[in-house]
Amino acid sequence: MQIMQNLSSHINYLTPYQETDRPILAAVTGTRSTLLIDAGNSASHIQLFIDQLVKLDISPRWLVLTHWHWDHVFGMNQANTTIIAQTLTTQHIKEMQQLSWTDEELDRRVEEGTEIAFCADAIKKEFGEERDILLPTPDITFDRKLELDLGRVHCIIEHVGGDHSADSSIIYIQEDKVLFLGDALYPNIHVTPNCYTPATTLKLIQSLRKYDADTVVLSHHAEIWDAERFEQELVLLERTALLVQNAENDRDSTARLLQEQYGRELSEYEQETIDLFISGRAMEAHI
Repeated sequence: MQIMQNLSSHINYLTPYQETDRPILAAVTGTRSTLLIDAGNSASHIQLFIDQLVKLDISPRWLVLTHWHWDHVFGMNQANTTIIAQTLTTQHIKEMQQLSWTDEELDRRVEEGTEIAFCADAIKKEFGEERDILLPTPDITFDRKLELDLGRVHCIIEHVGGDHSADSSIIYIQEDKVLFLGDALYPNIHVTPNCYTPATTLKLIQSLRKYDADTVVLSHHAEIWDAERFEQELVLLERTALLVQNAENDRDSTARLLQEQYGRELSEYEQETIDLFISGRAMEAHI
């Protein structure tokens, strides 16, 4: 069940829903206008959010997409807002406009490797038999960075990339010190096995550390992170990336060295993070 939550005096959000891969949707409200973050994975998803905003007397004017993946854009046509997207995001959406979303076409794309089963199954669950998916072209496209003044609330939208999706953008709300990451910090799930690549991750970390964030929101995490939890994640990714970047370190030596750095046994999550980077290094070696 999804519920509406208040994050600050300017920010409200709808919680994620794992069953059909619904990400967090957020609204940032200033004295003049409101910015929505992501369009959701269906018309019904974003309409649920808009209905809750109406109860709060909030009328959105803008909508920014964090990246092009289906679960963040399929509700665009229902949003009735000016849509903002990064250049690569817009390019991907134009490509998606040409696709069919029937079971047969989804299964065919999974078979040929241009879609993954996880996403295809989630689309089927979210939409059922009705697949009237309309993807409008975003109204405003930016390349590197865009700043919006909502009226005493300032939002910085910056393209940061990452392994999950090269077009990923983050949104930073200056007055509230809130950073919306979208899916930028997640691994690449469109390859088998899933992976992080060291160089891309280190570049991403450098981009994210520029922001003085007290609160950090990841699109598919119900838990909202504070600054300490965010830094813990960045440290884990950074340490692991640097170790794996050294070609002399295999899986076992990476785990041993990381354990020495922490001064304790590694958690299952930390072990899995090593595996993701080892997979990424192997993938790069075959490119």
